[in-house]
Amino acid sequence: MFKFIVKLHPEIAIKSKSVRKRFTKILTSNIKILTSQVDEHAKVHKNWDNITVVSPSSEQHVRDGLVDALKRVPGIVQFIEVQETKFETLDDIYQEALALVAPAIQGKTFCVRCKRQGSHDFTSSDVERYVGGGLNQYVEGASVKLSKPEVTVKIEVKNEFAYIVKETHFGMGGFPLPTQEDVLSLMSGGFDSSVASYLMIRKGTRTHFLFFNLGGAAHEIGVKQASFYLWKQFSASHRVKFIAIDFEPVVAEILENVENSQMGVVLKRMMMRAGSQVADKLGIQALVTGESLGQVSSQTLANLNVIDRVTDTLILRPLIQHDKQEIIDLARRIGTAEMSETMPEYCGVISKKPTVKAKLSVIEEEESKFDFDVLNTVIDNARVMDIRDIEKESKEEVKEAESVADLPSDAVVLDIRSPEEEDDEPLELDHVEVMHLPFYRLATQFGDLPQDKDYYLYCKKGVMSQLQALILHENGFTKVKVYRPE
Repeated sequence: MFKFIVKLHPEIAIKSKSVRKRFTKILTSNIKILTSQVDEHAKVHKNWDNITVVSPSSEQHVRDGLVDALKRVPGIVQFIEVQETKFETLDDIYQEALALVAPAIQGKTFCVRCKRQGSHDFTSSDVERYVGGGLNQYVEGASVKLSKPEVTVKIEVKNEFAYIVKETHFGMGGFPLPTQEDVLSLMSGGFDSSVASYLMIRKGTRTHFLFFNLGGAAHEIGVKQASFYLWKQFSASHRVKFIAIDFEPVVAEILENVENSQMGVVLKRMMMRAGSQVADKLGIQALVTGESLGQVSSQTLANLNVIDRVTDTLILRPLIQHDKQEIIDLARRIGTAEMSETMPEYCGVISKKPTVKAKLSVIEEEESKFDFDVLNTVIDNARVMDIRDIEKESKEEVKEAESVADLPSDAVVLDIRSPEEEDDEPLELDHVEVMHLPFYRLATQFGDLPQDKDYYLYCKKGVMSQLQALILHENGFTKVKVYRPE
């Protein structure tokens, strides 16, 4: 049997009784949904100060699955994995602790810490002294050290049960979904929009995804995969939508009619107009962007001010004060970095000298030259889908990029990881030629390779190689597959 005790987020615990009750009820429901996907027999019980998850299974993969699921539930800061025992005497608690923690404290310094609830003829300090003294005496090489020990043995006593903590796990924190209103994230698949979407999910908002397609089918496939990953990892307890708008006609209209230095700000205002209309149709109150102050020319205070004036819809920017490296580091932590690194960059509008201090009157004058029928048409043709359908659609779309685990003798493997990754973990295969060609050079250098051979793209997780294979297929290089060793 596996048992976990989910501690309530401090920000939930300090709220009013009614709000705390509502948040806890929602969190319990989300935990039930996600843990049932791992173990249909798992039981989830809501208490006033915690939530317990109990699985009757003894299989390690079930335990690992439950831990992974709980780590990805918004609203969980930490949870403890415990061994539950019913006791009558302090010695019962000690014997259980001895059997469980002896290997962990052998030859190390340790201390015992106890929290107690209920009516007992002993105190928490009594438990700490009794159990600590016994462990100190009977575990070889173990010694008590109350200040900064190597191991802390944690015990919680509640009425007639004692819970010996086997391991403490940390979750993503934030608020349960959906304790806040829905938002619509403007998703490009890059570092910024992916991290911004994650932060809003973490804050308890059901986050839908809006993609402005400027780069064709390969770009859309990549953004769909990134959006699906974020949903599957962090908000799979609730349904969300993915919306795609073909924005190339809008870009073409801007390039033809708008003065060069103003194009970037005008493009952003067109996106906000479109996003606002889509949000209104879906009953969503706010847009989310990955903009960070000063990161690029369109993200100065002056330009953001002009961009925001195009709509009454609330625009949220969770990354506004983050540095780029901070964003990349967070992307790596949540698992979106590799997808973002491989995402095709199609900015669509590149100004030679973009304005950094846009003036509303000037922008509005430029927009008067724009044919808004073009914008209205692409909005009307927006494609709305349930994000759960992306997985099925993605499998159908990538059938041409075959994945193999066994290579033929005449195969050529292209390791498309970055030079840093390749240096850290070189790919060496017996009797198979391996070439290193970073993903960002594929577009310009793949055509120079002999085209009478079959090439197998390799990266660590397969996401990058799958996307790059699709891009090469689109460009006419059909003898490209993906190498996925088991």
